[in-house]
Amino acid sequence: MLKNILFLFCLSLLFAKNVYSQNIEVFSFTEEELKTLKVKKIKKLTEYQIGSNANGNFLRAKAEGQASGLGKEIKINLDKTPFINITWKVENNLNGINERSKKGHDFAARVFVVKKTGITALSNRAINYVFSSNEDIGENWNSPYTKNSIDYVLSTTKINDNEWITVKSNVKNDFKNLHNLDVNEIDGVAILTDTDNSKMKAVSYYQNIYFSSE
Repeated sequence: MLKNILFLFCLSLLFAKNVYSQNIEVFSFTEEELKTLKVKKIKKLTEYQIGSNANGNFLRAKAEGQASGLGKEIKINLDKTPFINITWKVENNLNGINERSKKGHDFAARVFVVKKTGITALSNRAINYVFSSNEDIGENWNSPYTKNSIDYVLSTTKINDNEWITVKSNVKNDFKNLHNLDVNEIDGVAILTDTDNSKMKAVSYYQNIYFSSE
C-alpha cells in the first residue's frame, strides 16, 4: 500500500513539473498559418516566405526599402511562462546605420511583444527584441517614433553574422526594468523586418519562437 502511495505521489510530481514547464509555441511557420497572420503595412510589403531545415519550419524575410510586419494576438501568462525564446539568423545585415535614429531605425530581424494598456493601439506598450547590425547585446533605448516601444538588443551581427543563434529573455522582468510595469500577461507577438528608412537590403530568418517557464 505504501509503495503504491509513493508511486502515485512521484507520478503527480512528475505530471505537475511537465505541466509547469510546458512551452507555449507562438508561430508554427506553415503556409496555412501565414494566411491567418495579421499584416501591418508601413511602407510596401516585406517579402515573407516559408521554408524548412533539419530543425523544422522557418520564416524567411526580405526587405529592400520595404516595411511590413506579421502579428498574432495571443495571451501569454508571464507568471507561468515568462521567457521568450527566439531562434533567428541575419543573412544580409544593415551595417553602418544609426538604429537609434528615425533615419536609421531599421532592423534585419525583430520580434515585438505587446501589452495592451489602454483603449487605442497608441497606448499599448511594447518591447522590440532586435537582431542589431550595429549595437551591442544588452543595449536598449526608446524608439525614436514612440516612447511606448523600447528597442532591446538580444543579438548582433557584430558577433553572429549569417549564422543561426538562439536567444531568450525574461519578458516579465523586461517590462518591469524597461517600462516600469508589473505585467502578468501579454496580448500579442509580432515579427518585423524593415528597411523603409535606410532603403538598404535585409535578409533574415525566424524559427522556433516560443515561451517557456525557464
